[in-house]
Amino acid sequence: MGDPKKQRKKFLRPSHPWEKERIEAENKLLSRYGLRRKEEVWKAETVLRGFRRNARRLLTASGPQAELETRQMLERFRRLGLVAGDATLDSVLGLTVEDIFGRRLQTLVHKKGLARTLLQARQLVLHGHITVGGRRVAVPGYLVSVAEEGVIDRVGGMPTEERPKPEEPATKVGEAQGAQGQVEPEEG
Repeated sequence: MGDPKKQRKKFLRPSHPWEKERIEAENKLLSRYGLRRKEEVWKAETVLRGFRRNARRLLTASGPQAELETRQMLERFRRLGLVAGDATLDSVLGLTVEDIFGRRLQTLVHKKGLARTLLQARQLVLHGHITVGGRRVAVPGYLVSVAEEGVIDRVGGMPTEERPKPEEPATKVGEAQGAQGQVEPEEG
């Protein structure tokens, strides 16, 4: 049958764990993007580090294979919405962690108005209430492409603002009783 796949960490921990500036910057990112733990910041930094490593490798390479890989890399980043249409490898080197966090499903659900807060957006995604192109996605860190951005929706299709508030059903019931023929006594 074969051995099961060995699970590996998807991030690198900081080399100096007690740097005050780094800790404060990570805490700001946690609160700004509604993240649960610093591992998510470290994962994004590791992904960004890989992007930059590939861009530096392609900057120094020459030949038709390097040009092909450069076009493919830039096209991939255009599809993800990380760079503009006329981008070069230098713009890939200029990417920041905030650019990656801005393309996460959790952030886009909040920006689209499907959730009132980033933490509510995270909960909606984790509980399977969000679809991307008709497919449920339960990963808040899913990087959404530009094409998929327009098809993010709630499972029921009803945005948060259109949901009845807790006090609305009571008023609707009273109006419904009046419309059914039950006349309220008039004050005389």
